[in-house]
Amino acid sequence: MKNSIAGIVSIFFLLTAFSEGETTSDETYRELDLLAKVLELVKDTYVEEVDERQLLEAAIRGMLNDLDPHSGYMDASIFRENQIQTRGEYGGLGIEVLGENGALKVIAPMDDTPASRAGIQTGDFITHIEGESLSDMDQNEAVENLRGIVGTEVTITIVRPSENKTFDVKLTREVISISAVRHRIERGEIGYLRLNTFNNEKLTQDLKKAIRDIKREAGDNLKGYILDLRNNPGGLLDQAIEVSDVFLERGEVVSIRGRQKSENARWNATRGDDTGGLPLIVLINAGSASASEIVAGALQDHKRATILGIESFGKGLVQTVYPLADDRAVRITTARYYTPSGRSIQTLGIKPDIIVEQPIFDSEGNPVNFQRERDLSGHIPNENGDTASNEETPVAQALIRPAPVVDEDGNFEDYQLNYALDLLTGVIEMGQRQALLEAAE
Repeated sequence: MKNSIAGIVSIFFLLTAFSEGETTSDETYRELDLLAKVLELVKDTYVEEVDERQLLEAAIRGMLNDLDPHSGYMDASIFRENQIQTRGEYGGLGIEVLGENGALKVIAPMDDTPASRAGIQTGDFITHIEGESLSDMDQNEAVENLRGIVGTEVTITIVRPSENKTFDVKLTREVISISAVRHRIERGEIGYLRLNTFNNEKLTQDLKKAIRDIKREAGDNLKGYILDLRNNPGGLLDQAIEVSDVFLERGEVVSIRGRQKSENARWNATRGDDTGGLPLIVLINAGSASASEIVAGALQDHKRATILGIESFGKGLVQTVYPLADDRAVRITTARYYTPSGRSIQTLGIKPDIIVEQPIFDSEGNPVNFQRERDLSGHIPNENGDTASNEETPVAQALIRPAPVVDEDGNFEDYQLNYALDLLTGVIEMGQRQALLEAAE
């Protein structure tokens, strides 16, 4: 039993490494001894020979996966891929996913990737990879199977609840260069900025470059900006802070509070608004999560931008990645974050100033209901309750439920973007957020 005990001792150190000053109870020792006995029983009596390291990793995975939907274990390959993705490039399909009920729920397909070109949609579920069910895989293992060597093919099974159908899609893995920012000029006078992800260390410098390009192209005609955070699942906290700072002149951006005092922190904007204070509309929807909500919340609280769309995903938690031995790591939820006014948006999301619903309907013409953080099994509740309301209530609301408009290519009209453009081009001379809100009444 020597090797097993050594493995359990490793788990023990993992359990206690982040609890400095706390005394381990006799009960904990008894449970660790029980785990060692179970491990030895499985190793000695299971019908087939098992790998002890895999058993220990499974125990760690189970411990972390049972905490909440966002904590987890990262083996060497997943940890390496995570680092590559953060640097802005990896081999895969271009899908942001979240484990749910034995499948991978598509939070958002990235623009111009195999996933988006194949028509994979937000709200789809991936249930099988190469015919193998994901029901017995954890999220990290399933994601690892989606990624791989560039040029190789992989077949995934998609369940689309909105259309009540299941189908297979064969995709070829590509180098996914995470396009941190896309930009263009709309109607000759509005700068459009779309952020696909915050999981990119170059995001802020790419955003500043995009703003410079827009200024150079539009010249004196530039009247305002639209920041599109729809279907942006979030990413790095520091990038959320820096992106917010791009549009803010001063004031708090975000604060975080955890159980450990070392996790408590607060960040403020530095002087200088890269957009020169021009009117700004931020687009959000149910796929806008985490870092996207930090940015939207900061700009909303400082009344720097008008938030338009529908309620965001509601992930108000911070995860910290702790590297371990052998290039492995664990991702643990360590804190909640709060907007400048002190709001925790965990499970509540960011409420738009102007509610504009994008016309997304199923095959029978019924509106599609989006899932959010509060719908996830095992989610951490808001400290004030999942049904609490944010203290900051919208000044004006325009509840829009238009019939779906389809163009000649079969695509739905981007009603939220067009609505934002109409607001900016219609009242831009007044240059005030209140004017934008009054226009929606």
